[in-house]
Amino acid sequence: MPEAPLLQVRDLTVSFATRQGALRAVDGLSFDVGQKEIVGIVGESGSGKSVAIYSMLGLVREKNATITGSVLFEGREILGLSDKELQPIRGGSIGMIFQDPMTALTPVYTVGWQLVEQIRQHLHLPKAAARQRAIELLGQVGIPDPKSRVDRYPHEFSGGMRQRVVIAMALSCNPRLLIADEPTTALDVTTQAQILDLMLKLQDTYDSSIVIITHDMGVIAEMAHRVVVMYAGRPVEIARELDLVRHPRHPYTWGLLDAVPRLDAKHDRLRTIRGNAVSPLNLPPGCAFAPRCDYVMDQCAQRPPLQGDADHVDACWLSDAQRVTIRQRVEQPS
Repeated sequence: MPEAPLLQVRDLTVSFATRQGALRAVDGLSFDVGQKEIVGIVGESGSGKSVAIYSMLGLVREKNATITGSVLFEGREILGLSDKELQPIRGGSIGMIFQDPMTALTPVYTVGWQLVEQIRQHLHLPKAAARQRAIELLGQVGIPDPKSRVDRYPHEFSGGMRQRVVIAMALSCNPRLLIADEPTTALDVTTQAQILDLMLKLQDTYDSSIVIITHDMGVIAEMAHRVVVMYAGRPVEIARELDLVRHPRHPYTWGLLDAVPRLDAKHDRLRTIRGNAVSPLNLPPGCAFAPRCDYVMDQCAQRPPLQGDADHVDACWLSDAQRVTIRQRVEQPS
């Protein structure tokens, strides 16, 4: 029998009631995360990536929010659980690396105090053992001189070091699933590479699965085994990373990949996706990407379903022959 997925998300929808009407931030998202698998969720800002993840963990608390669907973690439905029921899961079984390490850490407490507090909460270790565990974790994530640094405050660390502390905190209780929300945002390129390499090493050490949220296709190529591409709150393509990069099917995915500089082509200027992302309050009928798509046709007035084989699905009305012709023309080096 095949091993059951660690995380199963089915038809997740998140909407907010506003004066202008219902704002559907996530619209019918479904995907799985397997054991020891790294799944990337990619898309522009405002595509619903973070809202989807926060809603799964009960972190969307607005009274005007409506969340429907199903989220199974280790076979247990966690969508809709109370904070008390989620407490042993958040930080224990599921670790979270938040986007901004400065706001993820409390500035008035030392990093050691914050690590120890979480370790004692979930692992129920004595204070001395929890402190030793905190020091070991800081050393594992590359913090120099962890014995003295454990008693420093967040403002005494650089941006890259703070991100390492957040990673140490997320891994402190050996979670089965690690969620990383834009873990390399605002870091320089060298530090980004170090953080990604660190996450891969720690994932191998702890046998964790990872969901990484990003808008950076380079991060996806470096990290992910499988990729969910989101646009306007909707999944538009889901595929294994290598297949997505070599044989992308959706025009939005083409745009994301074509915007990445290529070493085998001379660029006067980078390709861009024309127009701006649509507002969730004013989605067009049918395909949400249609207003920005160069290949729009009459059929796009109807919303395309996700279709394809088990390993690669997309939501586009273009035929296979049309896609091949378009990509052959676009991919010719200039």
